Amino acid sequence: MCSIAIIAINRDGKALAGRLKADFKNAKVFSVRMDRSGALKNLVREIFDKYDGLIFIAALGIVVRLIGPLARTKLSDPAVVAVDTAGRFAVSVLSGHEGGANRLAYLAAASLGASPVVTTGKEVHKKFILGIGTRRGAAADDIGRAIAKALKKKDIKPDEVRVVATVDLKKTERGLIEACSSLGLPLVFIPKEEIKNFRGAISKSDVVRRHIGLDGVCEPCALLAGRAARLILKKEILCGIAVAIAEEGLV
Repeated sequence: MCSIAIIAINRDGKALAGRLKADFKNAKVFSVRMDRSGALKNLVREIFDKYDGLIFIAALGIVVRLIGPLARTKLSDPAVVAVDTAGRFAVSVLSGHEGGANRLAYLAAASLGASPVVTTGKEVHKKFILGIGTRRGAAADDIGRAIAKALKKKDIKPDEVRVVATVDLKKTERGLIEACSSLGLPLVFIPKEEIKNFRGAISKSDVVRRHIGLDGVCEPCALLAGRAARLILKKEILCGIAVAIAEEGLV
């Protein structure tokens, strides 16, 4: 996705926009308050067709009212994502599959540590979650090969994977981000505290405990990122990368 506009409508939104801009290097941030002058409405009308993707830091209802009169077809409309001002959710609103809003929602969520919300049928019915644990500075090629080998073991195609999940400490790992991007796999980051509080049975690692204070990463991340998920591939080290796969709907 070449051009992104980030639209903030209040002080909290402006702070989140700044965080997003750090990851979306070429994005342009617009900060316009809602008022009776119609400045926000005019801005959205002006930029709607000029960007591949629009990320609004605003309530979903506001976003729907702003873009409703401008939407035409899923093949021509820009990708639109709504992020609440608390930074908890990134919702794919318009042009989810064809326009790339689903992927944009995952990227925005990963940037903010938020939960992506995607409701298109093609995404919802994907049921495999891939958990990843990497050493610092792991190369994209090694991670890509590890993912491919893990999926081959279970005869799973990449487009059957809903998300790749890892600990939020890995948000700056470019190799991991590049590998998932090249494979077209959404990447989500699970908060370290959530993993620490996970009480399910997992393969424990003294090395991981020593380095980041967790019993494991790939297995709990795969389980926590899914719904009613169960491991179908327990932790394996492939190309130096720890990988696990969970399938939803098995619990």
